[in-house]
Amino acid sequence: MSAPAADRWPRLVLASSSPRRRDLLARIGVTADRIASPDIDETPLKGESPRAYAVRLAEAKARAVVRAADEVVLAGDTTVALGRRILPPADSEVVQRKLLALLSGRRHRCISSVCAIDTQGKARTRTVETVVAFKRLSPAEIDAYIASGEGLGKAGGYAIQGRAEALIRFVSGSHSGVIGLPLFETRALLKAAGLSLG
Repeated sequence: MSAPAADRWPRLVLASSSPRRRDLLARIGVTADRIASPDIDETPLKGESPRAYAVRLAEAKARAVVRAADEVVLAGDTTVALGRRILPPADSEVVQRKLLALLSGRRHRCISSVCAIDTQGKARTRTVETVVAFKRLSPAEIDAYIASGEGLGKAGGYAIQGRAEALIRFVSGSHSGVIGLPLFETRALLKAAGLSLG
């Protein structure tokens, strides 16, 4: 068997089915060779802080993927937190309405953790916290946003890369981290794992 071409080694596995993470990787010129959807229990542990939760999930997702000898695995988790409270994904319009009402007029944190496991099995993790503040949302604004269908299924009930951005008055930190993958930290991890990114 011939050795893989130098520019294709190592191969990258993205441990996420999220199209947003694929799009974010494309912004830095990276395309995953393989996509794998990790199946893990995402229930927070009793007393677990939002940051510890995000780190644990990113690492668990990376380790849940079977990795070949020539593969690097990349996984991430973005957690939305209000104080020490971990906010769930908006799995229904009822939950989304509650989340948006909670976030209305307040600052919250988006904690994005990224884990890369290199070809030797070494895991490296970087975590970024971004502060986000919504304007005070009127009931009509909440209704209109929910009707758009945009934030359903997403952590905190919104997508900063879409219509919600017009309702956000303040962001301090990594915009790409709020979307789902902090690109500065991700690029550094991939380079440390042996990928040639220029």
